[in-house]
Amino acid sequence: MDSWGKRLAGVRGVLLDISGVLYDSGDGGGTPIAGSVEAVARLKQSRLKVRFCTNESQKSRSNLVGLLRRLGFDVSEGEVTAPAPAACLILKERGLRPHLLVHDGVRSEFEQVDTSSPNCVVIADAGDGFSYQNMNKAFQMLMDLEKPVLISLGNGRYYKETSGLMLDVGPYMKALEYACGIKAEVVGKPSPEFFKSALQEMGLEAHQAIMIGDDIVGDVGGAQRCGMRALQVRTGKFRPSDERHPEVKADGYVDNLAEAVDLLLQHADK
Repeated sequence: MDSWGKRLAGVRGVLLDISGVLYDSGDGGGTPIAGSVEAVARLKQSRLKVRFCTNESQKSRSNLVGLLRRLGFDVSEGEVTAPAPAACLILKERGLRPHLLVHDGVRSEFEQVDTSSPNCVVIADAGDGFSYQNMNKAFQMLMDLEKPVLISLGNGRYYKETSGLMLDVGPYMKALEYACGIKAEVVGKPSPEFFKSALQEMGLEAHQAIMIGDDIVGDVGGAQRCGMRALQVRTGKFRPSDERHPEVKADGYVDNLAEAVDLLLQHADK
């Protein structure tokens, strides 16, 4: 691999994943990953632009920011790109009325969206809400539509909580795709539109930004397909096999966010 100086040259902005990079969710809200609170503070004191880019779909953006602030992170709602608000814009633009298969914690994001006589299904990480009854209702709804539309808030396979690995929305999305013979529209990482909206908020071109995440496919692969660089942290859902992934190779692997920030402050924007 080239030197870090070469790999990070010209970086002017940083996109940070949240779960598995800043903190691990779990009972009591979760716990910050060692050194991450200070790492975010150091980034924000630098000349680099910072934005948070998450597929979190169990909490509203305001509740997520509230949790992060309680854990000690300097973050505001306007700095977070999240899938639920992006999905609401799409629903309104296209006149779509969703049947919601989502977690109660994110339902408030859809309060201004018409859900009468649904003509699409929105699926998110519903947690315990992924019962047979609820999945079958979403399936029936899609099968009854002449042109079924399934919108998924992210398509992650799993994520890490303090108690261990947890199934994410992706496997349930795939089940509905298979049963209905359709393809879901993904709002969130690794969708190029999602990354582009975050870059637009930062006022940067893709080659000027770097993504830091724990998901080799959703964070690293998605960002690289948009022309960004990407680092993978060895925290959160990281597995040693990620460094030998057959299709995606990060621009660098770091032990945690603190190490990534050390390298960025040393080499970026040069």
